[in-house]
Amino acid sequence: MLKKLALAIGLMWSLVDMAYAAEAGRVVFTAGQAQVGRHAATLNTAVGEGDELSTGGDGYIYMKTVDNGFLILRPNSTARVVTYSIDKADPSKTQVKLELLRGVARAISGQGVKQARQNFRFNTPVAAIGVRGTDFTVYTDQQTTRVTVLSGGVVMSGFGANCTAAGTGPCEGRSARELFAGQAGLLLQVERGTSVPQLLQNPALAPDQTEKPRSDEPAAKQALSATPAAQVNLDPQRSEQSLNSARPVTPPPPGSNNPPPVVTPPPVVINDPTPPKPTQPSPPEIFWGRWQALAGLPAQPGRIGDADVEIATYYAPYAITRVKNTELVLPRDGTAAFKLMSGEAIMSNSIGDRPANIQSGQLNMDFSKRTFSTSLDVRAGNDRADVIGNGVITDKGMLYEGIGSPTIIRGYLGGSNAEQAGYIFKNSATPGITVSGATLWGR
Repeated sequence: MLKKLALAIGLMWSLVDMAYAAEAGRVVFTAGQAQVGRHAATLNTAVGEGDELSTGGDGYIYMKTVDNGFLILRPNSTARVVTYSIDKADPSKTQVKLELLRGVARAISGQGVKQARQNFRFNTPVAAIGVRGTDFTVYTDQQTTRVTVLSGGVVMSGFGANCTAAGTGPCEGRSARELFAGQAGLLLQVERGTSVPQLLQNPALAPDQTEKPRSDEPAAKQALSATPAAQVNLDPQRSEQSLNSARPVTPPPPGSNNPPPVVTPPPVVINDPTPPKPTQPSPPEIFWGRWQALAGLPAQPGRIGDADVEIATYYAPYAITRVKNTELVLPRDGTAAFKLMSGEAIMSNSIGDRPANIQSGQLNMDFSKRTFSTSLDVRAGNDRADVIGNGVITDKGMLYEGIGSPTIIRGYLGGSNAEQAGYIFKNSATPGITVSGATLWGR
């Protein structure tokens, strides 16, 4: 009887521990077949320690971590959050461990991980990956793991006597190899049973080729070339596939708690951060439409669905699209202020839906940070709503609201020098009032 009681108490405390498992992050985007544990992944789903994330053939999950990093799962992938404990007061106590069991994932280090790189581990079935303050993409199955680096650097080692899956932090030592961003076409590969990664120059083997990223994945920071280091042939028996640009990692002295020194890439010098102005304006490339009659206004599909435009993005009653063969060349640096050219809004409250006027607006872009901010003054009779929002710009010139933005935004940039912009929006920040609409901008 006492044994049964002890087992019951132990089970109870196990359930309590599970209920209060540390939150690692929340789902900020999901598409297709995607799950967190046994449940379908939905926006704002909390992901805790021990949770497994999985996607089907059309599935995507974007998880924003508690320290403002990202874990992105592409189709046919399974990952698990083993540990995600961020200690802001004492970074040495931070512990983060993630596992990719199969498929393709992208990991973007959050601030907590950057401050405690020595306590971060990303495992696959055959390899351990550590970071140097990093944005990287991984492909794995049960036999092979491949890694490419978008920003920063990684240190990688196959499992063996000096590197086990149960370990924490990066595996340092003679078998470990580093790879930094700025080395186009290069990847590290580990096969089961080998401990030393191979450095390959074969873009066809990159994780992005196995499962391609969506166009709305967060933009990578500009890649910086690493300082040249000792030249090491990673696999003398296969020299035709090996390159002499990855470095063996020198382990810290015995008993030392300090991580190995981080190689800081040289800064990129930009002679002229101001994007050039177009000599001639590009023809209109962005179009919006309203797919239902509302507030006494008839449906206005515009060019939504035409053969020469992209598949439209819908939100609320509005949709927005862009020509397929856009002339857009996205500036890498500089800022720009846009002028409101036209727009339409509908204001909804307990009385019903009414047409509204957009009195004024601002839209500002920071191309170096790939971010934007916007505000609108929307009025209908005596009612007024201040629509304020911010978000990110993808590499393909798409606009999405950021985490914490009070306004939902979907839009595009267009024109040969990103001189056109447009977005649709929905805002419920004003008590009792919801505002939705569409805008077009120029500069």
